[in-house]
Amino acid sequence: MAMSIDTMKAAAIDRFGGPDELTLHTLSIPNIGPDEVLIRVDTAGVGAWDPWVREGEFAKMRGEKPLFPYVLGADGSGTIVELGKRVKRFREGDKVYGYNALSTKNGFYAEYTVLKADEIAPLPQGLSLEAGGAMPADAITALCGLEILSLQPGEDIVIFGASGGIGHLAVQLAKRMGARVFAVASGEDGVELVRLLGADAAVDGHGGEVGKVARLFAPEGIDAALVTASGDGLADALERPSLRLAPGPSAGVEPEPQPRTGVAVHAYDGRATRELFERLNRWIEAEPFTVCVANSYSLSRAAVAHRALDQHHLGKLALKVGAS
Repeated sequence: MAMSIDTMKAAAIDRFGGPDELTLHTLSIPNIGPDEVLIRVDTAGVGAWDPWVREGEFAKMRGEKPLFPYVLGADGSGTIVELGKRVKRFREGDKVYGYNALSTKNGFYAEYTVLKADEIAPLPQGLSLEAGGAMPADAITALCGLEILSLQPGEDIVIFGASGGIGHLAVQLAKRMGARVFAVASGEDGVELVRLLGADAAVDGHGGEVGKVARLFAPEGIDAALVTASGDGLADALERPSLRLAPGPSAGVEPEPQPRTGVAVHAYDGRATRELFERLNRWIEAEPFTVCVANSYSLSRAAVAHRALDQHHLGKLALKVGAS
């Protein structure tokens, strides 16, 4: 499809730094390669890792110097408006969501973005574009963590940070896998959320009751732990020597959990592959799935969204970019 316009609005930075560096720009719409698609963005996820990118730590880790203006946004949703000549699985007009954690070319904080065809998936049935745009990185990371734990039906799992972006999705995925879920959430509102999402037991991680509730939930010890946030009571819930622990994605949980000797620690991180997207969609479409979007902001208020990351909120924050 020939584009009738060649510029777009984007929230981008001209240098690394604080939230105020994130301002509205007018940029050229990026060109696509033969295995890529151009997406008109509806919603962009605002992730806990985005300040890390904004401050330059991501570029430093990769040993790269991105070109400025640099458009942030690793994940989001929208509608395909142009296909590369080798892309056969999708059509113009398809509603999709996608995730590319490694892009220094362009991101979802823009009216248009480019991803490879293997970095996107059809929007799951039953999800709005807003929900689909807020969840990709978190949902993929949650699924990777649960899969690396080899979670089995009937097993007990504790999920720390259960009311956060990754955690509230992990609660639902773990229940679909047949596990009994003990959710350690943030605040009374977080406890209420995870109970509504199906957690078998829930406790406020700041209330000093984690160890007590864990022993009541699983007197013989918990089988597995997915840690997406740190907090009081973490060590008390990880007492079982045979427990399998997934301690959080890269650049995620600080300080890192310190399990007892004998605990099997499984490192994990989110990654976008076609097969992983397909498994995620099957789990999501199995029954009603909730993506908790605490607040949505316009592109021009991206800096406000970044400041809000440091405030208590449930689930995810997002940028509402346009109507697809």
